[in-house]
Amino acid sequence: MEGLTAKERHDRAIRAGALSADLSARDIIAVAVTWIDTSGIARVKAVPVQRFSHAAAWGVGASPVFDAFLLDDSILTGHFAGGPTGDLRLYPDLDRVTPLAALPGWAWAPADRYTQSGMPHPRDARLLLRRLVDEFGADGASLRTAIEFEWNVARPDPLDPDRFHPATTAPAYGMARLSELAGYLRDVLTMLRDSGVAVEQIHPEYELSQFELSVAASDPVSTADTAVLVREVVRATGTAHGLRTVFGPMATADAVGNGGHVHMSVWHRGVNQMSGGSGPFGMSAAGEGFAAGILQHLPGLLALGCPSVASYLRLRPGRWAGAYRCWGLENREAALRYISGSEGEHARAANVEVKAFDAAANPYLALAGLIAAGRSGVRSEATLPDPVAGDPDHLDPQTRSARGIDPLPGTLAAAVAAFESDDVLAAAFGAELVDTIASVRRGEIALFADATAEQITAASRWRY
Repeated sequence: MEGLTAKERHDRAIRAGALSADLSARDIIAVAVTWIDTSGIARVKAVPVQRFSHAAAWGVGASPVFDAFLLDDSILTGHFAGGPTGDLRLYPDLDRVTPLAALPGWAWAPADRYTQSGMPHPRDARLLLRRLVDEFGADGASLRTAIEFEWNVARPDPLDPDRFHPATTAPAYGMARLSELAGYLRDVLTMLRDSGVAVEQIHPEYELSQFELSVAASDPVSTADTAVLVREVVRATGTAHGLRTVFGPMATADAVGNGGHVHMSVWHRGVNQMSGGSGPFGMSAAGEGFAAGILQHLPGLLALGCPSVASYLRLRPGRWAGAYRCWGLENREAALRYISGSEGEHARAANVEVKAFDAAANPYLALAGLIAAGRSGVRSEATLPDPVAGDPDHLDPQTRSARGIDPLPGTLAAAVAAFESDDVLAAAFGAELVDTIASVRRGEIALFADATAEQITAASRWRY
C-alpha cells in the first residue's frame, strides 16, 4: 500500500484480526484472495484465517507473471510482463471480506496489487478502476453501474468431460426450464443472498440451457468485485448440484453466446443525468456526453470488453450482441442501448447498456475503459448521432454509411489495433498496461491462428 505507515499496518492487522475471529466462529478456515488477470480469469492465493492479519498488514506474495498469462495458462514474455523475476504483494480489501455460502469453510476478498516497495502495481486493473472512479468523482459526478450475467449449465459427459452437454433442453425463457432446474436456481439465489449479493432478477435466457441474472447497481469498483463474487458462487453452486458452468462467450460454436452487458448512469448531486434533461430522450448534456464518449471509443473498448478470439464468434448481427456502432432507444441490436425505465421511474432507472461486451472480460478493465471513454465525452461536450430504430443490419449499406453506422471490429486483431491507436484509452491506462493488454491479446490470436470455430469454443468454454 503506497506510503503505508507502521501505524496503518498495525491498524489493518488489528481489523483483520477481528474479522478472522468472526470468520473462525463461522467455521471458516481460509480466505481466498483473488485478482483477475489480463485474459479475464480469476487467479487466487488463499490465506488461513490465523494468517489473515499478517496478510492484511504485509500482503501476500504473488509473481507479476500472471499479467502475461493466456487463457490456456501459457505465458508470454513482453516488454513489461512475463518472466521469472520480481514479486508483488496482494492486499485484501477488508471492506469486501465475504463468507462464501456456496463454499463452506471459505471466505473471499478481492485484492489490490502493490510492489514490494509499496507502490501501486502499474498493471493492476482494480487500482486502475479505483483511480478513474476517483478522478471522475473529482469532476463532481458519480456513476452507478451493474453487470448482467449470462451462463450455460451443463451435465458432465463421462465419455467426453469437456463436451458441452446441456442440463436442460426446455424452451428459451420457458417456465419448464426453471422447473427442471428449480432446486439449482433456488440454491443459486440462496447462496448469493447469503454472500451479500442483491439479486434483482433471474430467468431462463434464449440460448440452450442458458440463464441470466441481474444484480443491484452500485459504484464501479463494487460492481466489478460483485462480478467476481457472483461467478464463483454460481460456479460452486453448480458443482454442488453435479453441474458445470459456462461463462465463456460461447458454449457451442453455433450458439448465440453469453453476454456481459454493462449498465451505466451518470449522477450529479443525487440527480440521474440520463433523465430529466433536454437532450435525446431526456438525457442531460453530461449524460449525453458520457454515452457519446463510449460510442466514439467502442472499437478500442472491444479489446477490453470482448477480449477473446471466441468473443468474435458471438459479436455478429442478428444475435442481439450489438455488432454495429450505433445507439437507440431500447434497441437490443445496437451496441449501445438507451433504457428509459417505465413511466414514472425514469429519474431512477434511466441508463445506457453496453450490449457488445461479453462474459470473458476482466470487469475491472472493462469498466475502467468505459469510464475513460465516457469521461472524455463529458469533457468534450460530445453529442450523440441520431438514434437507430430497428436492426441496423436490415438497412442497406449506403444508408448505414451515410448515417455513420459502422460495423464494430469483427476480429480481436482489429479491436487490438483500435485499442492501441486510441489516445484516450492510452492516457488512462498507461504505456505498461496498454502494451501488456495488446501483447496478451496477440498471444491469444496466435494461439488460435489455425483453429476452427469449434476448436476455439472448446478451448475457451470452461476457462472463465
